[in-house]
Parts: sequence; structure tokens; C-alpha cells
Amino acid sequence: MPRPATGQVQERVREGGRVVYALRFRANGKRRYVTLGSADDGWTRERAEQRLADELALVRMGRWTEPAPAPTPVEPETGGDPGFHEFASEWLAQKKAAVEENTYRDYEATLAVHLLPFFKDHRLSQITAREVDRYRLHKVAEREANDSAREAARARADKPPAVRGLSANQINKTITRLGQILELAVEYGLIQANPARGRNRRLRGTRPRRPFVSPEQLPALLDASGRFLHGRGRPLLATLAGAGLRIGEALDLRWRNVNLARGTLTVDRSKTDAGVRVVDLTPALREELALWRDRTRFPEPTHLVFANLKGEKDNRQNVRRRLLVRAIEEANEKLVGLGIDPIGRVSPHGLRRTYASLRVAAGDDPVYVSGQLGHADHEFTLNVYAQVVKHRERLTAAERAQYARAVEWASMAAPAGEPLIALPVAVGV
Repeated sequence: MPRPATGQVQERVREGGRVVYALRFRANGKRRYVTLGSADDGWTRERAEQRLADELALVRMGRWTEPAPAPTPVEPETGGDPGFHEFASEWLAQKKAAVEENTYRDYEATLAVHLLPFFKDHRLSQITAREVDRYRLHKVAEREANDSAREAARARADKPPAVRGLSANQINKTITRLGQILELAVEYGLIQANPARGRNRRLRGTRPRRPFVSPEQLPALLDASGRFLHGRGRPLLATLAGAGLRIGEALDLRWRNVNLARGTLTVDRSKTDAGVRVVDLTPALREELALWRDRTRFPEPTHLVFANLKGEKDNRQNVRRRLLVRAIEEANEKLVGLGIDPIGRVSPHGLRRTYASLRVAAGDDPVYVSGQLGHADHEFTLNVYAQVVKHRERLTAAERAQYARAVEWASMAAPAGEPLIALPVAVGV
């Protein structure tokens, strides 16, 4: 049986009191000695201990190899070999004016919580493919430690720690962000190649399951939503499912952008260029919005369509917690009674998939649907098309009845008689 992976950090004091850090450990049946660097290079005892843990993780997995020689720093016209912290901050500052606020916050959090704690003392030239692999293994070990701590807490009947490790997909996402930063460094001539590119730097992830409200579930959800958010719950969910807006687009929407006579609404602010678009309104959605405009306290052209009680922009967390989660709970009681599967955990964004499913079920062209969604690529709509066809074939009689109600509600043709999804007549509380 091979010896367990063990090792230690060594500190040596050189002339002038300079402290140099090194590692001594066993790997592949031999003693190994790896010199790290001095405090002048950004090395500390804590960073050396982290490096030792990462090296031992590689040894245990049978993936340890001799470290490659440190690359010679590039000497470009732009000036030297900046630290990762400095350059990442410059990259983030450039992104602030180029992306939506929520995207910027996500970038900022990824840097602060994940990338900088590991790479903050690295020069750009010190970030090699091997360093990226060490980061990946470090995040895996961090997740395993957090999972063990949570299991131990449960065994003791204690409250488990709130901190969770990142999933494989989330770790890959942080490496993608690292790759974006380093790609800019390549463009600036600060490094010769991007060490974070390629599948070999990623973990094997899982395909995320993206739950949504299926057409046969939609009538019950709309019926249940009328009494939430002081009456604006139903028209808001109807707009998300009936016009395919992103939640941020819906909350930014003003009455001047809604042309009820023509049957269109204009999205003039979106996260992508393709997202700036004119969306066609179905007769049923036009009636939903007309009723809401008659009831709201903020009907003027400059007012927000779905303003809160102060006339200000609502936030997506409030919509999810106080509207969608509660409406789903009520809708599920009705769905179970009808013999239809209940709605799972769905975010407001999941209603865009509901919109795509309704438009495909109504027979619209996938290219048209993509344009209405604000997608430059038609692949999403084509995937939905294939899934809708399979889904429709498996419906029970009860599900088909509700499915037909939803498709009729989403039809571009005016209904001949009473609307199949009853419209509200009074404001709830």
C-alpha cells in the first residue's frame, strides 16, 4: 500500500532576513522539494500552506507532475507584468459601463469571493495552466470540506453551516470568468496565451435542469395570481408568460412603451442588443393590460407599468417571493385536484420558456419567436419546438383541456366568445 500523501511547509531565512518558502512532500514514491518564493514575491505562510494542500490533493488523485519552469515575464509596451489583483480590477472597471448592473455585481462577487482569494498574489505570468488546475482542485476540496462540515453538524443535530461549496458548473463558471480576464491580458500583450481556455481546465459538469410553467399549468397560475402584489400580480405574470419579457425588462416597462391600440409593446432597455425589440401583444394580453391600466394608480405615460405602491420600480426578489412562490402554492392545489402535475420551483425567468412553448404550440415560426424573445440565435426556440411536440403527445385528457385554454389565451386571433382564462374583475389585496 503506498504511503499517504504528507508534507510540510519550510521557511528559510536568507541574507538580509529575507524569508523564502518551500514545500517538502512525497509524490509518486519519492521525496519532493518545491521552492515557492519569498515574501517579496507575495508569499506568506498562509499562501504556502494553501499551496501544500493543493499539491497533496494532486498527489492523492494520482495527477501530480513535476512543476514546469516559471514562464519568463513578458515585457510589453504597456508596462511589465502586473499582478492579477491589479489587472482584474482594471478589467472589472471596464465592464461597469458595458454590462447590466446585476451582471456587474455577479462579476464583482466572483472576483471577491473566489478568484482573488486564490490568485491575488499572482503575477499574470505566474498564472499557468497548472495554476488554473490547482485552483479548480482547491475549489473541489473546499466544497468537500463544506459538505463534510454540514454532514457533521446534521449528525450532531446542530444547525448546519450556511456556507456551501460550489457545484461543478459553478466552479466552471468562475474559470470562465478568469478566462475572460486573461483573454484581455493576451490582447494587451501582457501574456502570450490564455491558460484558462479549453475543456481540460473545466470539471465535468451537469446539464442544468431549467424548470418552467408548462402550458397546461398556466391557467391555474394566472387564476391564482390576481390577489398578490395589490392586484398587479396577474398582469405582471401574464406579461412575462404572454410577451416573453425578462423580469428586468418587465419591471422597467413604462406605459409610453405600451401601445394598446396597435397591440405592441417596446423594450427599449435590455441586457443585449437583440433584446431591444417590439413585441406583438395577443388580444388576451392587451385586455389584461387595459384592465390593469384602468385600475392602477400610476397610468401616465411616464409611469412604470408594474410600479410598487410608491410608484417606484419593484425588485425581482420581491416578485419571486411575494408573487410567484405564493401563486404557485395556490395554483398547485387546483392542479392536484385536476390530476395535473404541480408546478415546481420556477423563477420569473422560467416564464420566458412558457412563452416560447405557447408561441410554438400556436404555430408561430421559430425565427419569429426568437425575435420576439430578443434572441439573436434561433437554437433555443428550435429546442423548445422539439420538446413541445413530444410533450403534447403525452398529455392526459385533463391536461389537454388546460393546454387548449392556454393556447387559446396565447392566440393572436381574437376569441369568438368568452375568454377561456377568466380575466379579473376586482383588485385583490
